[in-house]
Amino acid sequence: MGGECDECEAVFEYGSKKLSWTDTLPDYNDKGQKMEVSGTIFQRDGKTPAPGVILYVYHTDQEGIYPTKGDETGWAKRHGYIRGWIKTDQSGKYKFYTLRPGAYPGRRNPEHIHATIKEPGISAYWIDEYLFEDDPILTNDEKAAQKKRGGNGILKLNKDSNGALIAHRDIILGLNIPGY
Repeated sequence: MGGECDECEAVFEYGSKKLSWTDTLPDYNDKGQKMEVSGTIFQRDGKTPAPGVILYVYHTDQEGIYPTKGDETGWAKRHGYIRGWIKTDQSGKYKFYTLRPGAYPGRRNPEHIHATIKEPGISAYWIDEYLFEDDPILTNDEKAAQKKRGGNGILKLNKDSNGALIAHRDIILGLNIPGY
C-alpha cells in the first residue's frame, strides 16, 4: 500500500519512548527559527478523529543537512537525529515543536519535513512532505504538482507573540494513498 516506502521502518525506531500527542524534536533549543506544527488526524471520512495514529517526522538542520552525532543506528544514520514520533490523542490531535529546516545545500529543493503515518493494523506509508508557503524555492509548478497524500502539506506560517512560527496541518488517513 502507498507505493515504495523503504524508509517507513523508521516509524518503529522510537524504542522504549512513551509516545504522546506532542513531541519536541532535539533541535528545538538550538539557534534558529522556532516552529510549532499542530493539527488533527482524521479517519478516511475526513470528519472522524483518528486516535492512536503514529506520525513520524524528520528534517534537516538550518544548513540543509541531516545531522548525525556519530552514534546513530538504523534509519537515524540517514535521517539524522532531528526526528520525532507523535501518537494522536483521543481527539486525533498532534503537535510537535522544532526549528524551521533549511533547504538542501545548493538550495535546489524547498525546505521540508518528511512524514510517515502508522495506523493501527495498517502498514506504514508516507504522506506529502510539510512544505512552507513562503519558501521562495517552492514554485507554483511544484505547488501544483503535489499529490496531496494525506491532504495539503503546504503550510501557511503565522507568528505568535514571541516570534515563533505557528503552522497547522490536518491529515486524512488514506487520502490519495495508492492501494489504500
